[in-house]
Amino acid sequence: MSSKKKDPKNHKSTGNNTINLAERFARSGKFKAMFRDGMALVEETATYLDGQGRTAVKDLNRPSSMLYGSESMRLTTRLMQLASWLLLQRAVSDGEMTREQLLEEKKKIRLETLPKSIHGPGWDDLPSHFVELVARSIALQNRILVLDNEIYGEDGTVESAPASPGINPVNQQLNLLSTALGAKIKR
Repeated sequence: MSSKKKDPKNHKSTGNNTINLAERFARSGKFKAMFRDGMALVEETATYLDGQGRTAVKDLNRPSSMLYGSESMRLTTRLMQLASWLLLQRAVSDGEMTREQLLEEKKKIRLETLPKSIHGPGWDDLPSHFVELVARSIALQNRILVLDNEIYGEDGTVESAPASPGINPVNQQLNLLSTALGAKIKR
């Protein structure tokens, strides 16, 4: 029996017997649920900002209105970046894009530079539904950032980063599993 695994897309051996948990996650029900939830958040936010949010901002004082405006732009930018990341993962999983194409397109996505705070002056005056949408988008961003780092490495460009001396590859895989399953794995 060979220790080489077969690539399910083209049935070629990949040359090792490791399991790529990232690829498995992208094909899993957990990813599909995260994708569905992420896209639903994008739609819910757009509906809110175009409707109830427009009404709510009229009742805010000037400083709160300015904060709402800048944070709604950040929220929209964050969600577009997250949606792009999710769509890229799905495209590769569905065979619509190669890993090389994904890595090239992924360079355009800037997850790590997006602000991640809902604290500070004026936040208490903003509509609670808006603050909830921001908080949910930040939670999704944090989850995707962890996954992105596990899948592509810290620089975001390597499909599977080689293990550095002193880094336990088992712990790396446990971290990925923990992120994918949304639960802490006891060690």
